[in-house]
Amino acid sequence: MSSGTRTLVSPLTLARPRGKALYWTVFTAVVLLFALAFLFPVYWMVTGAMKSPDEVTRTPPTLVPKAWHLSGYTDAWDLMDLPTHLWNTVVQAAGAWLLQLVFCTAAAYALSKLKPAFGKVILGGILATLMVPAQALVVPKYLTVADLPLIHTSLLNDPLGIWLPAVANAFNLYLLKRFFDQIPRDVLEAAEIDGAGRLRTLWSIVLPMSRPVLGVVSIFALVAVWQDFLWPLMVFSDTDKQPISVALVQLSQNIQLTVLIAAMVIASIPMVLMFLVFQRHIIAGISAGSTKG
Repeated sequence: MSSGTRTLVSPLTLARPRGKALYWTVFTAVVLLFALAFLFPVYWMVTGAMKSPDEVTRTPPTLVPKAWHLSGYTDAWDLMDLPTHLWNTVVQAAGAWLLQLVFCTAAAYALSKLKPAFGKVILGGILATLMVPAQALVVPKYLTVADLPLIHTSLLNDPLGIWLPAVANAFNLYLLKRFFDQIPRDVLEAAEIDGAGRLRTLWSIVLPMSRPVLGVVSIFALVAVWQDFLWPLMVFSDTDKQPISVALVQLSQNIQLTVLIAAMVIASIPMVLMFLVFQRHIIAGISAGSTKG
């Protein structure tokens, strides 16, 4: 005898016209409330940049601009030199993403499938770094970047100062290792029988199967660099090399509020577009651990 699935509303109630109407009314209201809670701040920011300086500070505020001004966006683009700072951010985020993907994937594959000596101890030490507050590592990282050991060179005002610390991401490494642990051993043994070496197995077998988790790791890596403020502020004293997160704060003192809001809208567009393009990878990555052996 098959057992029915227990739900909040019984199938018998949903079968009635009144129950179905009540269910869809409540469901629609909840969805609209959640959508409003998430989208209203975005609407407020986008339209706030189109208001006049007097209107944006008016009390009570206006929901719809009385006069639509696009000059806030054009002024932000020119006065705050957004193309330069956006390009700096793209370079820093892309380099950190590429290096993190290469080294974290290699380390996770080694810990998961190659079983090195003291692998569990190494993994435990890596995971222990997650317990250390990020603020406690700022000073040691800065001293290391300012005078790189052995070669005694400074990485300040250099994208390498962002790229190299970003490689040491314990969370993404552990995420990759957990996914690699779920890959069936039979698949790797079949590759070995066909004559594939460790590196060829990683490239031709493991990586194609790992696209969901690689997409999630890529998003985490890019967003972390894009929204970081404290570390780029310490690394880049040269204004022309600062990313958008630092430039918005450094250049906001003598800028009108509408222009600053417009700059924040422009700075957030790349991340919104990336989410819209790769949202299916995020959903796929959530269920990435369900791979069966």
